[in-house]
Amino acid sequence: MKRLFDLVLALLLLLVLAVPLVVVALLVRFTSPGPVLYWSDRVGRHNRIFSMPKFRSMRIGTPEVATHLLANPSAHLTPIGPFLRKSSLDELPQLWSILTGDMSFVGPRPALFNQDDLTQLRTSMGVHELVPGLTGWAQINGRDELPIPEKVALDAEYLHKQSFWFDLRILWLTGLKVLLGHGVVH
Repeated sequence: MKRLFDLVLALLLLLVLAVPLVVVALLVRFTSPGPVLYWSDRVGRHNRIFSMPKFRSMRIGTPEVATHLLANPSAHLTPIGPFLRKSSLDELPQLWSILTGDMSFVGPRPALFNQDDLTQLRTSMGVHELVPGLTGWAQINGRDELPIPEKVALDAEYLHKQSFWFDLRILWLTGLKVLLGHGVVH
């Protein structure tokens, strides 16, 4: 049922958001040199690496580390990067990853390929069995501000509490967080 929900919702959102997706793509293209999409190697279900697309909000040559680990993250942002991140519009291309089955709407956020500490802790807690999500329980409870052990504890809580209704609650709370701009690293 979760996979069917993901497919139907992703297709509906692609139809509804077709024009905004094109507008954002054009804005990215015309405000900084480089490709429109940034393909990030991420850790998926069973620790399999997959490529996850995002609208590019960082300048070409930015180190491939979590944003909060950069010495001065704002120095690496493109002119429209702060807007894309605050609005979470940079995440919209991940609808592709949902359609291909690499991601779900709800699950733990996929770790960067080089976040070994996060991947190892998730594996020890069984979280690696889950399909990563566009949003998740840890996302709405602190996002990037959470220390890794707290993030993984929330991911493990999701693993044990997951249900269709819990996913709907997480999606609803995510919408509220995005609208209010809470927990977004610029």
